[in-house]
Amino acid sequence: MDADVTVVGAGPVGLVLAAELALALGGARVQVLERLAEPDRGMKAGAINVPTAEALDRRGLLPAAERVQRDLLARTGPFAAPTDGRHPRFTGHFAGMVLDPGLVDWTDPDLAAHTAVDGARMVPQRELEELLAAHVARLGVAVRRGVEVTALEDTGDGVLLGTTAGPVRTGWLVGCDGGRSTVRRLAGIEFPGTDPEFTGHLAVADLAEPHGLADGWTWSTRGAYRYGPQPGRLVTVEFGAAPDRSAPVTLADVQESLRRVSGTDVTLTALRGPATRWSDNARQAAAYRAGRVLLAGDAAHVHSPFGGQGLNLGVGDAMNLGWKLAAVVAGWAPEGLLDTYDAERRPLGAWVLDWTRAQTGVLRGDAGSAALREVLADLLATRDGATHAVKQISGVTQRLDLPGDHPLTGRHAPDLPLADGSRLADHGHDGGFLLLDRTPHGALARLAAPWAGRVRTVADGSGAPGHGSAEPVSGFRTPVGVLVRPDGVVAWACDSAAVTGPEATTGPQRAGGLESAAGLEAALRRWAGAPSR
Repeated sequence: MDADVTVVGAGPVGLVLAAELALALGGARVQVLERLAEPDRGMKAGAINVPTAEALDRRGLLPAAERVQRDLLARTGPFAAPTDGRHPRFTGHFAGMVLDPGLVDWTDPDLAAHTAVDGARMVPQRELEELLAAHVARLGVAVRRGVEVTALEDTGDGVLLGTTAGPVRTGWLVGCDGGRSTVRRLAGIEFPGTDPEFTGHLAVADLAEPHGLADGWTWSTRGAYRYGPQPGRLVTVEFGAAPDRSAPVTLADVQESLRRVSGTDVTLTALRGPATRWSDNARQAAAYRAGRVLLAGDAAHVHSPFGGQGLNLGVGDAMNLGWKLAAVVAGWAPEGLLDTYDAERRPLGAWVLDWTRAQTGVLRGDAGSAALREVLADLLATRDGATHAVKQISGVTQRLDLPGDHPLTGRHAPDLPLADGSRLADHGHDGGFLLLDRTPHGALARLAAPWAGRVRTVADGSGAPGHGSAEPVSGFRTPVGVLVRPDGVVAWACDSAAVTGPEATTGPQRAGGLESAAGLEAALRRWAGAPSR
């Protein structure tokens, strides 16, 4: 067996997945195969959402991501004025309608609970790939470039690959190889969805006379375009155009699209690096798993890239799948754990497809879409409308349907500061489960002791009676106990110190403590497997 897991595709999704597999819970033997001999230098997503930034934070990569943002802002200037005294607030846009950070209610509980990564949101995809490539190199993961998959056979106990570098035998195969995934095609997984209505271009160019172009987003009967915010940055969205997406994007392609959409005779003199072409093709794989073959990122779902949703959706796939597949490889979790990957990620993927389809409907150049755009613009110019849209774009409202009725269960763990000045996320660099224990006498730690090889307990006396007061979690009661999965999702939480047991011998408090303790043990068995001792 050449590897426990082979990941096909060395973009951000493949690199995150490979790192999680190598890091999580003992680590799997993983290799990455990439068709391209060199990284793709084309322009892509310009920022990341909160769950992606928090994933970097949990693996100790937040300082590197913050440096990327600082360097970007030093080169281009801030896109928005700081509204928190430290960092420019990233809001994004809906169908080109840029959301005003001054209108957003930043005290909203969902937003206020996730501010530790505010300085690491403006991380373009190219820089993110460089950051992740260094991360997987430190973990010893082999990335084999210039190797293309040509055939695959699921043998039941592994996967046999045909590649341009010879045969490869692997235990599991994960396709992170983009919207035109070879892995998906060879595995026979269908890819239903809706055909594209427009073609988009993204480039940074030198312009002879840019004065005829409006700053920001501008709509026309042919689509829309954006000039800025960085000098020379151009985006076009053109309905009805259907060029060959496999052909390289030329200077003439970008110029003619911009002329048609803008109605100007603007002249482009040079491209500053490769340009990219994209569409609103929206599809989702009929299954994220077929035997020992799995899909993640664009291989599992494609859609319009408005707002960088595809990058973030794919990173979320990788974080969700990585620890689960590592657990199956290590033997402490049954293969059935992998079924939760499709069950948890498919609904979010479907939501993103619909979110981007809605923007296509607003962008069309007909009178109906123009009228709808005016109505939406009015709504997004309100405090409630802007706040709602920013919450959706930032990812802070994402919630999985997990057992348990605590308001944190199924959500990404909020900022949880500890009495020693650290944060809970600081303790997650090894890729395992985290259990925050704020009970007196370490009651949760004792309960979780049989899972010590997989669950790291972080004791924090600030939340226990008589031990001072913990920092509140915005919008939620301060939890006494929180179990966080390796992907950052809260698997169990409890507000009551009654979970301690011996301190509450009778009455409702004792009953509540027993119920909470049982809930933690059930969550540990469900997600962290059978006790190791």
